Amino acid sequence: MTIAALAGCLCITPRHAITRLALAIAMIALVDGCSKPPPPPAVKPPAEVTTTVIAPRDTPVSMEFVAQTQSSQMVNIQARVSGFLDKRSYTEGDYVKPGEVLFRMDQKPFQVQLDGAQAALVRQQAAMETARANLARVKPLAALNALSQKDLDDATGQFEASAASVEQAKSSVDAARLNLSYTTITSPLAGLAGAAVQQDGTYINVQNSLLTTVSAMSPMWVNFSVSENELQSFRTDVSKGLVKPPPNHDFVVDIIQADGSLFSHQGRITFAAPEYNATTGTFLLRVSVVNPEGTLKPNQFVRVRLNGAMRPNAILVPQRAVLKGAKGHFVIVVNKENKADIRSVEVGPWQGEDWFITQGLAAGDIVVVDGVMRLLPGAPVKIVDAAAKAPTAPKPAPAENTGDAKK
Repeated sequence: MTIAALAGCLCITPRHAITRLALAIAMIALVDGCSKPPPPPAVKPPAEVTTTVIAPRDTPVSMEFVAQTQSSQMVNIQARVSGFLDKRSYTEGDYVKPGEVLFRMDQKPFQVQLDGAQAALVRQQAAMETARANLARVKPLAALNALSQKDLDDATGQFEASAASVEQAKSSVDAARLNLSYTTITSPLAGLAGAAVQQDGTYINVQNSLLTTVSAMSPMWVNFSVSENELQSFRTDVSKGLVKPPPNHDFVVDIIQADGSLFSHQGRITFAAPEYNATTGTFLLRVSVVNPEGTLKPNQFVRVRLNGAMRPNAILVPQRAVLKGAKGHFVIVVNKENKADIRSVEVGPWQGEDWFITQGLAAGDIVVVDGVMRLLPGAPVKIVDAAAKAPTAPKPAPAENTGDAKK
């Protein structure tokens, strides 16, 4: 039966029938909707986090400082006599041995002085022998009263004067021979020879007597400075028992070179300045380290790492687990209900990628390391392994075929 026929039977128009039918369908849908319960809210899964369990332990600590190397013995090579520089006998920048010839000066003037001094010595020795023979003749005659006492005194005085002249002439010979030896300038120690300050043919005198330098390469000194605040902080930690220094403060020192590599030998602190530098407000310390291969050079910038101190029962957490808010530093810990709690902490110095916690954590606490930024207080958490949480590395793309490969 059509809607029109049905409307005729009910004495209603087709238009009214359609309207009433639509209302009936809407009422049925409304009743069905009210009779069904609303769907339950979606349950958010627990946040996946990685954690670390706090286990206090004695932890070695180290301290690093910027330092600069210095030769343990640097000698200025200077000319001891005036004259013309004849020849440089070494290669600049090379290692030299003790006694190795570095420079030669013109020896001819000094050889002439030596020859003259030796001739004067021979003349004085001849005069002394004459005076000796004269005294030998005068003594017996004076004993027989054949000569007066004055004659004896004169002969004795002449002999003693000539003997003194001989000694003076000997000294002149020694001085001339010494000056001649000074024309050959040698290295007093083994080390690295510097650049020549004066060139061949230069006249050398008191004003320009510096010729070069020789620097001992082993042991090498490494100087570094500690500020007053750093030293006071270390002493405070020691007094509180937070840090235990090595016996007799005998630190083992690593040398870290400019490229980050570790020098092959370790050193010891051998000198501490007795007072602070008034200009910089720092305290100078010196490390001595063997340098047999000459790897370290003077005036080189390095870093020193002082090893040997210990933090007893120390608590370390990764730096990324520590957050900072308006009231200070805090971490997220997992409670017994596997929910997130905020825990305020006090932090100490860094140790590599970790941070010392001086207060706020105890043994057995579970600290969230990764995933802390997504957590709210009381939020449920799911602890997973760090390896499982780490993102999978993308597979390398296949190499492009350039068309040059052999078939």
